Amino acid sequence: MKGNTMIKNTKRKFGYALGNHPLKTLRADLRAFLLMTMLLTGFMLPQANAQTLQGQNRVRTVQNNADALAARTSYADIVEKVTPAVVTVRSEIKTTAQAQDFPFSNDPRFKDFFGGQLPKTQQAPRVERGLGSGVIVESNGIILTNNHVVEGASMVKVDLPDKRTFNAKVLGTDPASDLAVLKIEAGNLPTVSLGDSDGVRVGDVVLAIGNPLGLRQTVTSGIISAKGRQTGLSDGSFEDFLQTDAAINHGNSGGALINLNGELVGINSQILSPTGASIGIGFAIPSNMAKSVMSQLLKDGKVHRGMLGVGIQDVTSDLASNFNLKEIRGVIVNSVTSGSPAERAGIKQGDVILSFNGVNVNDGNELRNRVAQTAPNTAATLGIIREGSQQSVRITLGEFQPKTTAAVDKNSNRNVEPAQGKLGLSLQPLTPQLARQLELKDAASGLVVTDVQDGSPADDAGIQKGDIILQVNRQQIKTAVELQSAVVRAKGNSLLLLINREGQTLFLTVQI
Repeated sequence: MKGNTMIKNTKRKFGYALGNHPLKTLRADLRAFLLMTMLLTGFMLPQANAQTLQGQNRVRTVQNNADALAARTSYADIVEKVTPAVVTVRSEIKTTAQAQDFPFSNDPRFKDFFGGQLPKTQQAPRVERGLGSGVIVESNGIILTNNHVVEGASMVKVDLPDKRTFNAKVLGTDPASDLAVLKIEAGNLPTVSLGDSDGVRVGDVVLAIGNPLGLRQTVTSGIISAKGRQTGLSDGSFEDFLQTDAAINHGNSGGALINLNGELVGINSQILSPTGASIGIGFAIPSNMAKSVMSQLLKDGKVHRGMLGVGIQDVTSDLASNFNLKEIRGVIVNSVTSGSPAERAGIKQGDVILSFNGVNVNDGNELRNRVAQTAPNTAATLGIIREGSQQSVRITLGEFQPKTTAAVDKNSNRNVEPAQGKLGLSLQPLTPQLARQLELKDAASGLVVTDVQDGSPADDAGIQKGDIILQVNRQQIKTAVELQSAVVRAKGNSLLLLINREGQTLFLTVQI
């Protein structure tokens, strides 16, 4: 019975049939036991060891990833390297003393007391103080900062991070780029090396270092949000800002925008904010522009910029259609200055500039900055489209000279003609007398816009009161009748207008 019971249990345990003989059964049991032992100890152990090793490798991998992440998210080494060269710039502007009327000057009793002549009281000069930041870029004390930090200052002081204070001399300023170069009498100073701002990409991590709101040595981090920005908040002539969401506040102006190599890629300059505080839209002057401006200020005390002598505007989808352009890029020449390099090179109104020195041009700000960064009297090549034909034009650049333009009288309502049907304009013929009054040299004929109906096609196109319509569909017009005829003859649903606005010409498209 016991033997039979053992056989039955073995069947259940090992899952195979045995013979009926007790010895045969025992041998079979021993073989089965040894086989199971070998399987469990000899063959399973390597697998267990492999799993253990894999687990250890995973732990090490996680640790290595954590160490790498910590290295990427801690900027302590970069900050420690750069901050000794970021300084505080303090400026003072003294206003002149002004004489004021004596108190109670309207009281006749005081006039009688002073013999009918009341003395003037002398008001004490008022001092306005400014606060900003700067970056030491040369060990002999050369500092880059913003022009608006030191503009008009009678005294400038620089505080170093080591608590030393120096009087600073303003070596040169450039309002067009909002840059200034200072000098302090010190040597062996820590510096920040200038990086290549052209190599900066949208999405790169950057650090903004400065002295916001009087707090020294403040560091914020962010990324490059955009490149080639133009704000028009300062002089606005030559802007090519790097936009960043690294927090920039009052006092950061002139401070450093640093890449993760510890290089200066921008000089913090402006913010856009409805509150005056950072909302993550800050702007820095690219280091390549700062380097060019600084070298010229140190050499000549002024900045020399190339000039074409054309008025330009960006290509829009409507303008591309009217000019039969295959791509919506480049800039349209809307005016050519008499006697300018552009006129001498044969550039004409209506030409579309696609490239400068072999590099594609996407918009007017890009072209303006590339030309400005090229030295005057330098030969350059423009790639243009004229009447659908691509051409290359050689041109020798002139030198940019800032100038003011005369304002157009927008309040004149003499000889006003009624609003013109489909466009929604009230117009006045441009007579020679009115052209002289408005100091217009190039606009000998045309129609002055005296009113624009709200919501009209002209209003939607951006035409303003005081604009002078010179051409319709590339044809000159002098009277409202000619304008109406041009509207009737127009093919399609749009008109191409050339207008003069405060001395500058530009193309506009009106949907009719």
